[in-house]
Amino acid sequence: MSDIVHVTLTQQQGYQFLIDFGAAMPTLLADEPPPLGEDSGPSPAHLLVAAAANCLLASFLFALSKYKQDAGQLTAEARCEVGRNAEGRMRVLSIDVVLRLGKVATEIEHLDRILGQFEPFCTVSQSISAGVPVHVSVRDGRDTVLKD
Repeated sequence: MSDIVHVTLTQQQGYQFLIDFGAAMPTLLADEPPPLGEDSGPSPAHLLVAAAANCLLASFLFALSKYKQDAGQLTAEARCEVGRNAEGRMRVLSIDVVLRLGKVATEIEHLDRILGQFEPFCTVSQSISAGVPVHVSVRDGRDTVLKD
């Protein structure tokens, strides 16, 4: 089984592109940071790291729900390092994602199983990691590191 995801990008001005996800979703204005663009929207690197973090958080939520666990409000914080590769071209060099649970670890049953299985189900981060290292850590509501 496969799905087709379709978006249309239309240049607005300079490096600003309007991203159309289809009739049921709002459009999004993307832009490059200066000196190329005006920083009037997320850059492609922002969109990439947001997609990885979103997918990881959704995979974690799915694993929690599989065990009928409520971890409170889940959040993700993500960053990527952008720099030059060996040929001097700008590339995303690495992505770091921290997932945070709204509750402390002791309030969640089967947490070891959940932590051990959610990551391989993340379509986006698993696809990205073929070319860019993706590091994922998980912390609970007391900021205790559960996975690093």
